[in-house]
Parts: sequence; C-alpha cells; structure tokens
Amino acid sequence: MTTSPVRFGVIGFGAWGKCHAGAINKTEGAEVAAIAAKSEGTCSEARELYPSASVYSDYHQLLAQDDIEVVHVVIPSYLHFEVAKAVLESGKHLLLEKPMCLTIADCQALNQLAQEKNLLLAVGHELRLSSLWSRVKQEIDAGAIGEPQYALVELSRKPYRLGADGWRYDIDRVGNWILEEPIHFFDLARWYLSSAGKPTSLFATANSRQVGHPELQDNFSAIVNFEDGKYAVVSQSLSMFEHHQTAKVAGTEGSLWASWSGAMDRTRHPSFFLKASNGETVREIPIEKITGEIFELEDQVAMLLEAIRGGKPLATSAEDGMWSVAMCLAAQKSVESGQPVAMSDIL
Repeated sequence: MTTSPVRFGVIGFGAWGKCHAGAINKTEGAEVAAIAAKSEGTCSEARELYPSASVYSDYHQLLAQDDIEVVHVVIPSYLHFEVAKAVLESGKHLLLEKPMCLTIADCQALNQLAQEKNLLLAVGHELRLSSLWSRVKQEIDAGAIGEPQYALVELSRKPYRLGADGWRYDIDRVGNWILEEPIHFFDLARWYLSSAGKPTSLFATANSRQVGHPELQDNFSAIVNFEDGKYAVVSQSLSMFEHHQTAKVAGTEGSLWASWSGAMDRTRHPSFFLKASNGETVREIPIEKITGEIFELEDQVAMLLEAIRGGKPLATSAEDGMWSVAMCLAAQKSVESGQPVAMSDIL
C-alpha cells in the first residue's frame, strides 16, 4: 500500500527558509505544498522553484489550507511566538526554528497549547541529528568515556549574515545575540551532560569588536554548572574566518574530540572527524555519513515524518527548546551583571 506524502508548509522564504524547503523537497515521503513569503520578489521566486505549491504573501492563508499537516516556521526570532501560536491554533504540527521564543513565558505558552491540541512541536536544534555530533552522544551513552564530567563546545567563524532587512543586527528583533548561534551549543552541552541532571547556574562574559555596539557580542564565553561539580564551557567568536566547530567531552575513563570545518556553515564539502581516547590509546571513529547543517535539515524532515507517521519521539522537544532559551537568557543576564546567575532565577 502506498502512503501519500506528508504535505508541508513553509512560512519564511529567506536564505534559510529556502534551505528548509529544499530539504523537504529532497526527502522521500515529504512534499512542499505551500509557501508564505514576505515580498512579491520572494513569492515569485517560490512560484518558480516550487510550481506545484501554493504561494501566499499572508501566512494566514497558508494556515487555512486544510491539506497541510506540518509547518516549518523560518522567520526572524521576534515573530516566532505570534506565528507559531497561529500554526498550532490551526491544528497543524510545527517545526519552529531556534530560538523557540524570546521569553520563557512564550515558550511555556506554546508548549501548553501543543499539548492541549495534541500536536507535535519540534524545535530546530538540528545538530542533534548530525552524524558527527549525535555520534558523540552515542559514545557517551555507550560508556566510552565513563561518567562525563566536562564538555567544551566552541565555534569560530566569520560574522553573521545580516538577515532580511538587517534584522539579525537589530537587537530589538534578535532579543540577544546569544540566542542566535550559541543557543545550539548550549543545547549540545546540556545533552552531552544530561546524566548530570539539569544545569544549576551559569556565568558568562562577552565583548564586541564594533565600537558603540556592545550588544552585538562578537566574542562570547560561558561556564554552565551542573550538580556534583560537572560543568560545560560554551564559547564563540564571530571575529574569525570560515566556520570551525569543536566539541570535546572528558569523562572518568576517557575523552572524545569532534571537529567540523568548512569555508562556510552551509558548505556541502566540509572536513570533520571524531576521535576517542581511553587515556592510553587514541582511535578515530569513522563518520560515514556527511554532516553539516544543510544535511541535518534533511534529517530533521525525516525525523518529523517518523514522528507523524510512526509515533517516534522528536529529537528536540519543546521542553528542550525552552531550556536552550533559558540558558541564553541566563547568559545575557550574567554578561550584563558580571555575576553568576542561578537557573532557578530564569525557570
């Protein structure tokens, strides 16, 4: 028996929205059924690229299309709550790009609404689906390093793209810069140290290379404390070049080192490796499937199909999305105050 494809809607057709649509289009069992774009130019481009999809300039028209099962929301952060709420109220499953929202109250409201409607609410932390970064977690869970005690997740890259209308450089629309990319690394660090329980406190510092714009935090580092003295370091610099990410996890019986490099974050030709050590010998763990955020988007679509059709759990839940936002808000509060912040003050 042939199963009809899951019909997807995409709200937002900027650079990243186009990547989402492309990932849906490449995934067997998925179909781009409708696109909502902001301008006539992007609407025209959507019609040209996806001639079988309905294209709207008002996302409410997309939500009125009854044959759509799941919607990807890929728009500036300050619009997330308004649009995501409308998606769930329309009775459609939702993939919401990170950050989930700009406030904890909005995250909680969306989570409650999804539960009331019995709808899936996935948050776009696609690194959990990476053949590289997820293999780190698999090795930890398999006991390769004993009890994990310390994690480092670090990024050095060239500056962010401006975003449509320069929204990413407008702090009122971003919320804070920590919510833009370090949020991914907070999620990985919490995931890798999940055996340590929930984060208890956080201390962060940051600075900017742009005189007069301290809110645009080009260099950022944070220490996240867990119970029993376990901790993670999350660090990022946007004053570098290309795109280079590292994760290192040390445990009572060994350590792991994962690395990914590319000329840009969306390259299809990255270099990457994963090494493990028991303290005496070092082995390289083969990563046979190519990894990078454009490939993880395709994995994310496949994950949604399995959740919708097969009832499998989401890789990143609304609860995970809320925790990532909470750590970013705690980090921003710490940067501003110069003091550690208890997570109980945020959640």
